Order: sequence, then C-alpha cells, then structure tokens
Amino acid sequence: MAKQKMTRAEKSWIMYDVGNSALVLLATSVIPIYFSSLAPDGGVVVAWSYAETVASLIIALLMPILGSIADMKGMKKKFIVGCVGTGVVATVALGIPTSAMAFLVIYVISSVALNSSMVFYDALLVDATTDDRMDEISSQGYAWGYIGSCVPFIACLLVVLNYDALGIGLQTAMQIAFVITAAWWLAFTIPMLRDVQQKHFKPREEHAVSRAIKGIGGTLKEMWTNRAIKFYMIAYFFYIDGVHTIIKLSTSYGTDLGISSTQLVLALLVTQFVAFPSAIIYGRLSSKYGTRRMLLIAIAAYFGITLFAALFLRTAMEFWILAILVGMFQGGIQALSRSEFGKLCPKKRANEYFGFFDIFGKYAAILGTFLVGTFTALTGNSSLGVMSIAVLFVIGFVMMLKVPAREEAAE
Repeated sequence: MAKQKMTRAEKSWIMYDVGNSALVLLATSVIPIYFSSLAPDGGVVVAWSYAETVASLIIALLMPILGSIADMKGMKKKFIVGCVGTGVVATVALGIPTSAMAFLVIYVISSVALNSSMVFYDALLVDATTDDRMDEISSQGYAWGYIGSCVPFIACLLVVLNYDALGIGLQTAMQIAFVITAAWWLAFTIPMLRDVQQKHFKPREEHAVSRAIKGIGGTLKEMWTNRAIKFYMIAYFFYIDGVHTIIKLSTSYGTDLGISSTQLVLALLVTQFVAFPSAIIYGRLSSKYGTRRMLLIAIAAYFGITLFAALFLRTAMEFWILAILVGMFQGGIQALSRSEFGKLCPKKRANEYFGFFDIFGKYAAILGTFLVGTFTALTGNSSLGVMSIAVLFVIGFVMMLKVPAREEAAE
C-alpha cells in the first residue's frame, strides 16, 4: 500500500515543533551559562533551580483551568497566539537585564509562555490528524523539531562564541541570539495558526473559569476510573521522569567525570541529529508493531542506557556513545507517549486532559534528580547515583504492561 502523503494541516502542525524547539535547546545549554555571568556572587544553581520550580508551579496551577477553557469552540488557537506572543516578547527582552534577578523574572515569563503553548499545541494534534496517523505525525514533529532547532542554535553559538572577534560584548551577542531564537519561533508558528482548524470542541458556556476550577476534581476522578488512562499516566510519570533526568543531568555528570565542555556541547548536537531520523523511524515502526510495544522497547532501551552510563561511561568517547544511544530513543519515546495519550483521551476535552498529561511530564525529573542526588551523597559515587534511575524504568515498564489495549479500554 502506498504511503499516504501528509496533509497541509499535518505539515503545518509539525512546523510548530521546529519553531519552539529553538528556545528549548537554547534554554538547556547557553542561557544557564549566560545567567552565571550575571550572578558573579555565586548561588547560580540554587537561583536557577528556584526559577525553574516557580515556572513549573505556575504551569501546574494554570493548565488544567486554561485547558478546560481552551477546549471550547475556537479557543485553542487564541490561547496559542497569547502564549507565543508573550513568549516571543519575553525572549527578546531577555537580552535587556544586567541584573540576575531581573533576568530570572523575564526568563520565568518566557518559560511559562513556551511550556503553556506546548500544552495547547499537543492537544491540537487531535485536530491536525486522525488516530491512525497520530504516531507518524507526532514522531515527525519531534524529528523536525530536533533538526530544525539546530539551525538557529548553531547561528546563536557562532555569535556568542565569537563576540570578541565580531567586536561586540557578550550581552550584545546574547541579544542577537535571543532575537534570532524569537524570530524563528514566531515564523514557524504562523503556518499552524493558518492551516490547522479546531475540529473537536465542547460548547461555550458561561462562568467558564469557575466551572473549570470546580471541574478539576471531576476530571481527575474520570482519569483515575479509566483503567487505561490510569495505568498509562502512572507508567508515563515514572519512565518520562527517567528520560528527563538523563537529559537534565547528563552534562553535569559528564563534567563530574572530567569531560570538557566543548565535547559535551558537541555531543548534545549529535543527539539532535541522531534523534531526527530515529524519531521518524520509530513512528513508522509503531504503525507496524503497535504503539505500546514500541514504547515498551524504548523503556527497556533506556534501562540499558542507564546501566551503560553508570557502569561504563568514563571517557569522552563513551559520552559520545551515550549521546548517540539517547538520540536513537529520545524522540521516539516522547513522540509516541504524546500520540498514544491523544488516542486515549476524549477528543472534545483534549486540552483539559493534555493539561494533566503535561504536568506529569513537567514534574518528571523531580523524583529522578532526587534519587541521583541522594544516592550520590550517601555513597560519594555519582555512578551509583545514576544507576538509581534504572528503577524508574522498571516501574514504568511494569505499569505499561497493565495498560489494556484501546479496544478493551473502550468497552
């Protein structure tokens, strides 16, 4: 059977992943380093951690409420416009402050806007495509996001690393980087706003905010009584916690082993390039072998990656091997997790459900980082700390086995 071509709506939905991924990559690499230059008195890790926590708390409080409102007719894209507009302005404004506190306040605003837009974007997947194509389209989104984010990131790196040669200061170089990133994000948002229409919605109602607040408990109860969603969300919480912990701590672990920052940044780029074809391949394999089976394979692979990092990772070459292994499965596990949840949740309330789904994802890495920190502190060995992450993949694997097939869950 000939492969079905992507529709215009599907292509345009994918483009948003290309746009927002530029800021995601910059925020996990260059921005924290720049922030340290604004806080010469120390306390960088603590201040940055608090800022990330505040942003996560704001998103956790807002998303179930805003998600419920966004499920109403014609509201999804309005929320995306509001989030992207706020985020783009805040990203450009990051180049203005010269004090650490002012920078953190603006960063929290941009982070909340970015991550909130992703909730609405994820929920728009059910409008952009059909159930039988969700794995493919979600995987394409992550894939093109990985490769697309490298274009502005490399441009930003060239400016930031060569600001002396260009005859400008570090702050000016970062201002240029922030403008490049914001413009990229905005440009790749426009096709989605133009071509993807909200097909699934619930009727508009009066007192929407108060109704949404009152309905949070009812939605949680619904999710808990649905056996497929309940076990899926528990599984997702644990295994995505492990995935995010590896992403967040890999560079600090590499630094602890004495690997140079240049090698670490280059390895990060390698992960992006490997993840591009891997995510697409993973999406296509899921249509042949089933989404749940491919998720189980990815969880098992991450278990193996964790053991490799703990037992064998000692040199830069082995860190590069780790980067390649992570790239092979990172996009697949994230993309299929998103698409599988899109098939399980009620389409007319996708935003509301994805609000909780993304909260589970955002708060993931709390347990993993706690385990790594605790075991490292107790043993004085960061390798044993890393090995503790493996238990998260074991629990995630077991819980995923308990998720019934969708046909069974629908009965």
